[in-house]
Amino acid sequence: MSEPRLKTALWVSAVLRQSNQSGCPAMRLRRGDEDAGGVLAILVDPSEKAVVLAQTRAPDGSPAWMRGSGAEPVSEADADAYVARQVGRDPDLWVLEFRVNSFIPPFEAKLL
Repeated sequence: MSEPRLKTALWVSAVLRQSNQSGCPAMRLRRGDEDAGGVLAILVDPSEKAVVLAQTRAPDGSPAWMRGSGAEPVSEADADAYVARQVGRDPDLWVLEFRVNSFIPPFEAKLL
C-alpha cells in the first residue's frame, strides 16, 4: 500500500507561509495541478545567482530534491530557461521562488 500524500496545493501554501514568516521571502510564480503537480523551487541569493531544485524520489522511495539546474549556481536567466523547458514537458508543475542568503532550502528537503 502506498503512503498517504499531501495535496500539492496544500504543501505549497504551507511552505510559502512558513518561509515568509521566518524572514525568507517566497512566492508562487506558477500554479500547477492542485492535487499532484510536481514542484520546482528556485533559490535565489543576493548576488542574483540561482539554483533550481526539482522534486524526485530517493532510492528508498522517500521524497527528495535534486539540483535540476546543475551542481553550480546559474544566472537567473539560465534558471528561467530551465524552468521554461520543464514546464513545456510538464504543464502541471508548480514553480516557487525563495530569496535566500545561501542555497539551503528554507523547507525540509533531502538533497540528492
